[in-house]
Amino acid sequence: MIVCSCNVFSDHDVRNAVSGARPPRTPGQVYGCLGCSAQCGRCARTIKAIMDEALGACAKACCSGCPHSAAHAEAHAHAELPDLMVVEAAA
Repeated sequence: MIVCSCNVFSDHDVRNAVSGARPPRTPGQVYGCLGCSAQCGRCARTIKAIMDEALGACAKACCSGCPHSAAHAEAHAHAELPDLMVVEAAA
């Protein structure tokens, strides 16, 4: 199903974006992974829901060393993801 009609990407595209070794942690980072930015923003909640579903139980119960955990993402955000952070701030 089409998730974002402004940028024309689907739920499949979002799932592919979060399946990598260092998955995006926010909808803004998903836009960056897909090579675009938020336009109207109406799809952000849907993107977040797909992210939560795709990461499943891991998103809720990760340990600090897991690449999906918030603690891990925060510890490495500034060092490893500077371009994605800029995209998120602009969105």
